[in-house]
Amino acid sequence: MGGARDAGWVAAGLVLGAGACYCIYRLTRGPRRGGRGRGLRPSRSAEDLTNASYDDVLNAEQLKKLLYLLESTEDPVLIEKALVTLGNSAAFSANQAIIRELGGIPIVGDKINNPNHSIKEKALNALNNLSVNVENQIKIKIYINQVCEDIFSGPLNSAVQLAGLRLLTNMTVTNDHQHMLSRSIADLFHVLLTGDGSTKVQVLKLLVNLSENPAMTEGLLSAQVDSSFLSLYDSHVAKEILLRVLTLFHNINNCLKMEGHLAIQPPFPKGSLFFLLYGEECAQKMRALVYHHDVDVKEKVVTVIPKF
Repeated sequence: MGGARDAGWVAAGLVLGAGACYCIYRLTRGPRRGGRGRGLRPSRSAEDLTNASYDDVLNAEQLKKLLYLLESTEDPVLIEKALVTLGNSAAFSANQAIIRELGGIPIVGDKINNPNHSIKEKALNALNNLSVNVENQIKIKIYINQVCEDIFSGPLNSAVQLAGLRLLTNMTVTNDHQHMLSRSIADLFHVLLTGDGSTKVQVLKLLVNLSENPAMTEGLLSAQVDSSFLSLYDSHVAKEILLRVLTLFHNINNCLKMEGHLAIQPPFPKGSLFFLLYGEECAQKMRALVYHHDVDVKEKVVTVIPKF
């Protein structure tokens, strides 16, 4: 993918995760009463730093205290507060590097194995913000298999599942680590078809990332996918879902064209995504969507129709 897309991803990453909106609020709030700007209070203890009322930008020494607290305490309340504070801090690009240099990524990553679902969610949110930094992704990628296991074995539509999907979406904006999800594609489609609206949107964001990479095309088209997938192309489907499944199809078509396979039917198994996308039922749905009431949907369909 091009530099422009990577740059856009980094900017978008700054508003992802549990603490991003909070951090933007602090940046736009301006000076405090009495004419004082945001001050650093390095004398604060680690526990003070986890207090919800502590809203200053943290420096390296304060982040070091937080990481020590997170590593040493067994108090679930303090663990959760420390993770939230670190996640907020990781919404700043400078702090993403500082936390990595302080050895913080393994400390945060260790908490995704905590049996407390709230702690697990907060750890995933913190990793999500940290993953905006490409160098951090090199260290975070070792948790991908565990995150996948939590997504597929945990409660459907849960906060943990959504947090895990958001992290994987960030980790797949570039092609570097997408291959690590090759064995999970069919499971992702299962979550897509069984999840609620929010879960569907998040899975589709991830699948769209994968669909832009020609190296992932065969794995996507080979995946066994229930025929109910085609119902996502019905005209009554929510726009945010419909546009993304159309984009998925459009990207796959482009990758096939790049690889020179568009006119040749590869040996994909029956019941695979290939047979669903390039079957007559899907073609009928595409033709019907040409008359969709939403102009964005119609424009997207036009990019897919010629392939039939």
